[in-house]
Amino acid sequence: MNEVRKSVLLPFPVEGMFDLIEAAEHYPDFLPWCSEATVLARDEDVVSARITVDYHGVRFHFVTRNPKRRPEFMAIRVEQGPFRHFEGEWPLAPLATAACKVEFFLRYEFQSAVMAKLAGPVFDKIANTLVDAYVRRAEQVFGGKAAGRSA
Repeated sequence: MNEVRKSVLLPFPVEGMFDLIEAAEHYPDFLPWCSEATVLARDEDVVSARITVDYHGVRFHFVTRNPKRRPEFMAIRVEQGPFRHFEGEWPLAPLATAACKVEFFLRYEFQSAVMAKLAGPVFDKIANTLVDAYVRRAEQVFGGKAAGRSA
């Protein structure tokens, strides 16, 4: 079982950060490994999306159904894909009007040893750089620079 834990303090509003994380339809714009992302369903309680990973010769897709409470929490749950286990969460906390703490937790395991060998190293890199990708996106969208990113 692989596990990722990241935390960052940011000079951006918590609502804005939540919206960036939740908006799967924009992932191909700033996540180099994401070639396609389609929102299948969205309401105030859940967002479901089909994500296609295409990176360094590894290509697969998965479908998520993510319960959420804007702006402080989104869970990550996989409904389809090459994973035996895949669950995570994005807890977010406002620190001031224009500052927040963003955390990311993810635990995953591929269904087969073959898939783990082929896709594991690529997905490990994706999972470990995801928070930084959102920080860079926030800097582009909101302007400014996030100093001292990781906590």
